[in-house]
Amino acid sequence: MSAPICPQHIALATQLKQLLIDAGYCVNAVNRQSAVARKFLRYIEQRGLAIAAVQPAHVTMYLRCELRRFGRRHGCTPRSLEHWRASHTAGIHQLLRMATGKWPPAPQAGSASEALCQRLCDEYERWLDDVRGLAFDTIHDLVEEARRFMHWYLDRAMSVDDLRRLSIVDIDGYMQARSGSLRRISRKSLAQRLRCFIRFAYATGRISRDFAASVVAPKLYAYESIPSTLSQQQIDAVLRICRADRSPKGLRDHAIALLLVNYGLRAGEIVRLRLGDIDWRGDRLHVRHSKTDSESVMPLLPVVGAALLAYLRRGRPATSAREVFIRARAPYRGFASGSSLYTPLRRRLDAAGVQTNGKRGPHAFRHARAISLLRSGVPPKVIGDVLGHRSSSSVRQYLKLAVDELRDVSLEISELLTEEAQ
Repeated sequence: MSAPICPQHIALATQLKQLLIDAGYCVNAVNRQSAVARKFLRYIEQRGLAIAAVQPAHVTMYLRCELRRFGRRHGCTPRSLEHWRASHTAGIHQLLRMATGKWPPAPQAGSASEALCQRLCDEYERWLDDVRGLAFDTIHDLVEEARRFMHWYLDRAMSVDDLRRLSIVDIDGYMQARSGSLRRISRKSLAQRLRCFIRFAYATGRISRDFAASVVAPKLYAYESIPSTLSQQQIDAVLRICRADRSPKGLRDHAIALLLVNYGLRAGEIVRLRLGDIDWRGDRLHVRHSKTDSESVMPLLPVVGAALLAYLRRGRPATSAREVFIRARAPYRGFASGSSLYTPLRRRLDAAGVQTNGKRGPHAFRHARAISLLRSGVPPKVIGDVLGHRSSSSVRQYLKLAVDELRDVSLEISELLTEEAQ
């Protein structure tokens, strides 16, 4: 018989079970995860380990013990080791996330170089927020690139005290190591992120020379590429597929597709929509633009309002989350990021038989909305405001997609030249 766990751990197990129930997990999942959590609590109690002190290595050791116990009991290994592991870690991670507030914990520095990297990246993150005032997603991308560069540099540096020995040779070496399989536009983005970190290092006195201008990037010509987009027929086909699916997931995807088609929102702006952003009495929609941190108030179109209402009444799971759009499976919470919408939208495009060149995600709908506004004669400044651009010049890239209008202009010029020649 297993030894009982202490009252504190019993309370944690009970709290976890209620949390899983409130999150909408099915009975089997609640019972399974609660049972695994209790066994893990008993494991750390027998070893005198407080739950606040648990590290990923302790979870790994527990799983090894359980795997050996499984082998003794059944005389074999699990049929699917990955599935077996997931069935154990799900409850443990939920427990640790609930008890400690964050899981997995930030990795502890195992060496002086790792400590320097962590300290520098933390300060860089604060600098980007306080001095540059950048958006959260932008800061995350810049800090991650800085972390990769620091790991690469410190692995090769003679000293791990600081960046004073940094040279152009190091910068060129990193760019060459990172950009081998990247496209030109990705290499340019890499160079811009690295330049930003070098400017921070120079501004904070960590290097004596600003090497930012020495970071070589490929030259990109303005509007050289053609944005991917969808035709009106393709959009109609996707909307028909979504409208025909009356399941909770179908109601959700239909509302998301209508927001993309009618407003040209970014994926990140859609996943950040909250219940309070919909003004039902005033028929308005409040949108926080993820790229510029600005806000827009748009009229709530009847077709969009009806789709949102259908989803909120019959498709949205019961949850305390304030985001409008919720995952279709427990735990019922908002999407982690805008990229989470790519998979459901690709499925709808495939179901509609839509084949496109280039991107097949939310941005293709955004480009299509920009083109429809251009063809309707809407000024670029207004289009920029609708799409959440800071500058109307950002709309110029969509002019290349207005093929019919450009063809008409070409024909008119050709006819004039013909008349003059006659």
